[in-house]
Amino acid sequence: MTGLDDLTRPPGRPPRLLYGADWNPEQWPEDTWTEDLRLMRRAGVTTVTLGVFSWARLEPEPGAREFGWLDRLMDLARDHGIGVVLATPTASPPPWLGRLHPETLPRDEDGRTEWWGSRQHFSHSSEAYRRHAAAITEDLAARYARHPALVMWHINNEYCTYDWGDEAARTFRTWLQDRYGTLDALNTAWGGDFWSQRYADWDEVLPPRRAHYLRNPAHVLDFRRYTSDMLLDCYRAERDIVRAHTPHLPVTTNLMPFWSGQDGWAWAAEQDLVSVDVYPDPAAPRAGAHENAFLADLTRAEAGGRPWMVMEQAAGAVNWRPVNRPKPEGLNRLRTLQAVARGADAVHFFQWRASRQGAEKFHSGMLGHSGPRGRGFRESVRVGADLARLGPRVAGSRLPAGGVAVLHDWDSWWAQRHEGALSDRLDQGELVRTWHRALWEAGLPTTLAHPHHDLTAHPLVVVPHLYLLDDTALDNLRRYAAGGGRLVCGFFTGVADPDDRIRPGGMDARLRALLGIDRVDEWWPLETGDRVDCGAFHGTLWSEELVPAPGAEILATYRGGELDGRPAVLRHGPTRYLSTLPEPAALRALLAEAAAEAGVRPVLAGLPDGVEAVRRGGLLFLLHHGREPVSVTVPGRHRDLLTGATVDSALTLDRFGAAVLEEQP
Repeated sequence: MTGLDDLTRPPGRPPRLLYGADWNPEQWPEDTWTEDLRLMRRAGVTTVTLGVFSWARLEPEPGAREFGWLDRLMDLARDHGIGVVLATPTASPPPWLGRLHPETLPRDEDGRTEWWGSRQHFSHSSEAYRRHAAAITEDLAARYARHPALVMWHINNEYCTYDWGDEAARTFRTWLQDRYGTLDALNTAWGGDFWSQRYADWDEVLPPRRAHYLRNPAHVLDFRRYTSDMLLDCYRAERDIVRAHTPHLPVTTNLMPFWSGQDGWAWAAEQDLVSVDVYPDPAAPRAGAHENAFLADLTRAEAGGRPWMVMEQAAGAVNWRPVNRPKPEGLNRLRTLQAVARGADAVHFFQWRASRQGAEKFHSGMLGHSGPRGRGFRESVRVGADLARLGPRVAGSRLPAGGVAVLHDWDSWWAQRHEGALSDRLDQGELVRTWHRALWEAGLPTTLAHPHHDLTAHPLVVVPHLYLLDDTALDNLRRYAAGGGRLVCGFFTGVADPDDRIRPGGMDARLRALLGIDRVDEWWPLETGDRVDCGAFHGTLWSEELVPAPGAEILATYRGGELDGRPAVLRHGPTRYLSTLPEPAALRALLAEAAAEAGVRPVLAGLPDGVEAVRRGGLLFLLHHGREPVSVTVPGRHRDLLTGATVDSALTLDRFGAAVLEEQP
C-alpha cells in the first residue's frame, strides 16, 4: 500500500508519519530561524509548510521578485533534514493588486466591496487575479522544482470565497450557458414562469444578489454549484503549473472542515492527497472527539484509498470563537493519535511559532508564547516521539473495508438550504453529523460515501437526509437493496430532482416503492424543543403524515397530536424509514440494531464510556476521551507500541490516554 511518505521518501529510509506545521518565519527576525529549526528537530518535526501568506513579500510591487529570503529558508530546511511543503501564496493578494485592479476584489450579495486588509480578498472570476496568481506560481515552481527540501505543493489556502460582483456575473453566465445551452432550457430548469422570472437575454442573468423577497431556489442552487466549480478552476490552474515542473511530487490544498460551499467529493478527486483543517472545540472534549472522528472519516472517504493528511489543527487555543479555551493537557496528543487511527498519514498544525502581531496573535502554535519551556512545546515533543514510534508500522496502512456507510452529497445540501424551506432548523450537515455520532458512540466502523458510489462493500448504508436525489443515485440505492444491502433512510429524502423540482407524491416513486411508502400527505416540521411521542422513543425536529404501502411493517407509531396513529418508522424488506429524528439514545439503539442485523459489529465490545476503538493496519488503537482513568479489557496478549509494555487481557487508560496494541503470539 502507498502512503504519503512513500511519495517523497528517499530509498532506504523506513516509513514515517509526517509531522509539522505552517512555518511563517518571514514574520520574525532571521536570527530566530536557526533556533526554530533546532527546536523542530527536538520536537520530531519532519515537514513544514512555507509561504502560505507571503505574496506581498515575494512580489512587493508588480512583476518584482524577492526570493532571497525564501532561498535561505529552503536551504536551512534542507540542512536540518526537514522537508518543505511549499505553498502558493495566492490566498492573500498584496494590497497593490486590489489598488491597481479593483475588479479583483469580491463583492458581497449587497454589492459591497471586500477590501484588502485581511485575507481571501480575491474574486475567483477575475482575469487579472488569475493572471497574477499564475505568474507568481510559475516563478515559484520554476525556481524551486529541483530543490532537495521540496516534498509537496500546497495550493492557496482554505478556498472559501463567494463573489456576487460583475466579474462573477460574467463567468456565471458562461457557466450556465455550458450547463443549459439555451435560455429556454435555463428558464425551464429554474421555473421561470413563477413570479415572472423568465429571462429574455443572457445579460439579464445575474448572481442571486439581495432581493426584495425570497430568491429563486434553483437560481441559488446553481450559483452554489458554480462557486464551488470556479474555486476549483482556480486550484486546478495553479496545480497544473506546479505539476508541469514537478510531476513526481504530490499536490494538495487544505479543505475547509465540512464547509457547505465546497463540494468535497469533486475537490478530492482533483488532489494527489486530500488534506483538511480540523478545529474541534477543546471546551467540549466529547463533542470535539466526535467532530475529529467525523472529519477523519469524511476525509478518508473523499481520499478513496489515497493518502490524506490533517493540514491544520491547533496545538492549543484558537482565536475566532467567542471564548477561546486552550486544550487541556494530553488532549492535543489524543486528537493527533485519533486522526492517525482513522487513517491520516500526516498531521500538521497551524502554526509552528505563535505570532506576536496580526489578527492571529492569540492563535496557539507548537512553540507558544511561553517558549520551549512551556507546556505546549513539551506536548509537541511528546507527540512527535509517538508518531516516530508508530510510523514504521502505520504509515501507508489502511482501515478495514466495509462497515457502515453514511451518505452525503453537497448538491443536496445546497438545495436543502434555501430561504423558502419548511423549517430553518433543518440542516443536512447537522443531520449527517448527528447520525454519524450515533454510529460512533455505538463503536461501529463507519465511513461516508456519495450516493453515486459503489456501496456493495457496506452491509449497511444509512441516509440521514438527502432532499435532492438524481436518477443515478435513486437507481443506485435500488440496486444496492436488491443485491442484499440493508438501508436506513431518514425523513424528507428524495423530495426534489436536480433542478430542485418537487417529485410527484412528495418523494420519488422509486424510493417510495423501496421504502414501503404509498405517499407523503404532509410534512410536519417541529419547533425547537418540541417532541413527538413514538411509543418507545420521542422524536424531534421533524415528523410526516405518511400512508404506508401494502407490505410495509409499522415499527413505531405517533401517539397523540395531529399524527396520532400514523406510522413513524417503517420497515420494508431490507429497508427502514424514519419520518422523525429519534432522540440520541434512541437513534443510537435503532442504528445499532440495524447494524447487528447486517452483520456489522463494534470494533471492540464492552468498552467503558468514552473509550474509542479503531483498527488500522492490523493494530488496535484505544483512545480515552474522558478525564478519569478507566480499565479496558482486551482479549489476548498485546504489545503497546507507544510504551513497549506487554498487555495481558486488560490495561488502564489514564485521562485522555491512548494505547496502540499489536497482537502477540
